[in-house]
Amino acid sequence: MLRICAVDRRGGVAAVGWSTRQLAELAGTTLRTVRHYHEVGLLPEPERASNGYKSYGVAHLVRLLRIRRLVDLGFSLPRIADMGAADERPDEALRALDAELAATIERLQRARVEVAQLLGASAPTDLPPELAMAAADADLTDADRTFVVVMSRVLSPAALAAYARMLRSPDVVPAGRELDNLPADADEGTRRELAARLLPQIRDLYTEYPDLLDAGAVANASTAAHAVDVAVTDLYNSAQRDVMRRVGQQLRDSAKALS
Repeated sequence: MLRICAVDRRGGVAAVGWSTRQLAELAGTTLRTVRHYHEVGLLPEPERASNGYKSYGVAHLVRLLRIRRLVDLGFSLPRIADMGAADERPDEALRALDAELAATIERLQRARVEVAQLLGASAPTDLPPELAMAAADADLTDADRTFVVVMSRVLSPAALAAYARMLRSPDVVPAGRELDNLPADADEGTRRELAARLLPQIRDLYTEYPDLLDAGAVANASTAAHAVDVAVTDLYNSAQRDVMRRVGQQLRDSAKALS
């Protein structure tokens, strides 16, 4: 019936093919897109009519519509090209795409949850979720918050979780505030005395959060050590660095004495 109606409308007149513009309009796309599909080999070039213009047939329209449909579903042009003749009913490729879309939806859902958390707590966006909320709640100096960013790149998942718990504990190191406020010109006695008070507090910290000292706390020990050295040098003044060096040295000496 459809064919009879079409013949009646044409009145028996032989039809010429479509021009590039007509093909693009029928497919709901643009001249540029049609030409691009020619360039990348997805759409075969048609024969030319007697007047020299391209003359597209039904096969071109069907092919173009199929490409557009696959693109809309999420296939890339190289992936469509790899399908070859199987793109009419690409069951295997569609199953793979479905799995990818499911993973994308899951990722987007997680991202929405994280965005809501960031908005609710005005949390920083340069930290992973497990640290962002803890850092937002903690009363950190700018230097300490930036240091947390560096640590997030070198700690293991277990150490990151311990670090987040530590950040949520108020005044976990009581003398830490004094270190935050220590001026660069602090004298020798002040630095020595502060280091002496920090030492037992840092020991207690590692006892409470052993994952921070676990052998697997960092993925690469040398990379982590260098990252921490650079961060400390960039973020803290000379007196603060000296106090941290003293505490670190005493911790290492104590560990050697116990081994």
